[in-house]
Amino acid sequence: MIRVDRQALAALHEREAARFLAMHARSAALAAEDAQHFLFGVPLHWMRDWPTPAVLHVERAQGNRLYCADGHEYLDFCLGDTGAMFGHSPAPVARAIAGQASRGLTAMLPSTLTAEVGQRLAHCFRLPRWQITLSASDANRFVLRWARAITGRPRVLVFDGCYHGTVDDTLVDMDAQQRTLTRASLLGQVHDLALGTVVVPFNDIAAVERALARGDVACVLTEPALTNCGLVPPLPGFLAQLQRACRAHGSLLVLDETHTVSSGWGGHARVEELEPDFMVIGKAIAGGLPCAVYGFSEAMNARMEAAKRAAPDGHSGIGTTLSANLLAIAALHANLGEVMTPANYERMLATAAAIEARLRETLQHAGLPWSVTRLGARMELQFCASPPRDAAQARAAMDDEVERALHVWLLNRGIVITPFHNMLLVSPHTQAADAEPLAQALAGFIAELRA
Repeated sequence: MIRVDRQALAALHEREAARFLAMHARSAALAAEDAQHFLFGVPLHWMRDWPTPAVLHVERAQGNRLYCADGHEYLDFCLGDTGAMFGHSPAPVARAIAGQASRGLTAMLPSTLTAEVGQRLAHCFRLPRWQITLSASDANRFVLRWARAITGRPRVLVFDGCYHGTVDDTLVDMDAQQRTLTRASLLGQVHDLALGTVVVPFNDIAAVERALARGDVACVLTEPALTNCGLVPPLPGFLAQLQRACRAHGSLLVLDETHTVSSGWGGHARVEELEPDFMVIGKAIAGGLPCAVYGFSEAMNARMEAAKRAAPDGHSGIGTTLSANLLAIAALHANLGEVMTPANYERMLATAAAIEARLRETLQHAGLPWSVTRLGARMELQFCASPPRDAAQARAAMDDEVERALHVWLLNRGIVITPFHNMLLVSPHTQAADAEPLAQALAGFIAELRA
C-alpha cells in the first residue's frame, strides 16, 4: 500500500462528490423523490453502498454501456454485479422475453422449452439433472436441505469470506482461533449458526481434512474462488484436493458458480475438470432475469428421489411457486443457446486478458505495489503486491477510503465498477479498446493521490 495523506484523500473525495452532484442534478432529484417511499431512499438497501452523494439513476442499459437520467454514458464494468455479465439486454434474451410475455408469464407447469433447457444445461455444465429457482440464494438453500436429507448429517462446511447469498448457514465468520461465529452484522438473527456450520480458511486443505474427519459434515459449499471478500483464487491443486477429501469422508461437494461462471464455458468446474455432486449458477444464467439453477449427478438424483419418497406428505421446504416460471424458462433457453456460447466466452476471455495487461502496465508505470487478479472474464484491482491466499489476506489489503474515492473518480469519468470492491467484469460487448479510458482514469487517480 502506498503512503496516503488521509486529509488530502478526504479533500479529493469531497471535490469529486461535489463534481458528481453538479453533473447529476436529475439523479439527485430522483433520489430525493425515492426517499419519500423507500427504506434508506432506495428500493434495495444495498444500492446505497455506491459511494456517491446521490445514487446514480439508470435511464437505460445496453451491451456494456449505461445511460443515466442526466444523459451521461458510462463504460460498465460492473454489469449488475454479474447479473448482466453477458451484456445488458442481450438481443436473443430480449426477443424471447418479449415473445413469451404475451403467451403467459407463469403457470406452475412445465414449458414446452423445458426439455431443451435441460439438454443445454447438461451439455454446458456436464451434470445430467437440474432444478430451477428464482435466485442463487434459493438454489443454495435448497441444495443444503437436500444434502442434509440424503446424508443424514447435520453440518455444512463453508470457507471464511464466502458468499452464497442470503442463506443463513453461510452467514458466518471465523475468529483468530478459527472458531465459527454468527456474523455480527446480521439483523434479526436468533439461532447460533455455529450449531450447523463449520468455517475454515480457504486454500487450507489441512483445515478441511480436520473438519471432515468428524464425520458430521453433509457437504462442503464453496465458490471455486472467493469473490465477495476480494478475489481469492484457488491455489494450484486445491480444488482437486478438496474433491478428494469430500469423497474420502463421505461429504458432498457443492460448487456455487454464480460468480465463477466467468471462468469459461461450463464454469470453473469444467475448466479444471472437477466433478461436483451439486452445482449452483445464478444471476447471469438467464441474461439478468431473476433465475438460477442447480445441477446434480445421477447418483444424487437417485438419493434425492428416495429421500422425498420416504418423507411424509407436505411442504419439503424446497421450492417456490414462481420457480421455473414460463418467462424465466424462455430467457434461460435463449441465453444458454445464443448468448452463453463458447465463441462469446472466447471473446470475453481475450478481451479480459488485454484489459488485465493494460491495468498491470499502468500500475507498473506508477511503481505501485498493487495487483490485478483475474479469473476468466472477472478481475479485481487489489491493494497488495500479489493475489491474496485467503479472506484474511484479502481483507488486510482493502482500504475503504481509497476505494470510495476511486469509485467516485471513475464515475465522474464515465466508468462504472462494482461498488463493493474493485471488481470488474468483461462482457461479449466489451472491447479491448475500452481498457484505455479505464487505464487513463486509473493513472489520473494515482497521480492525484500522490500529489
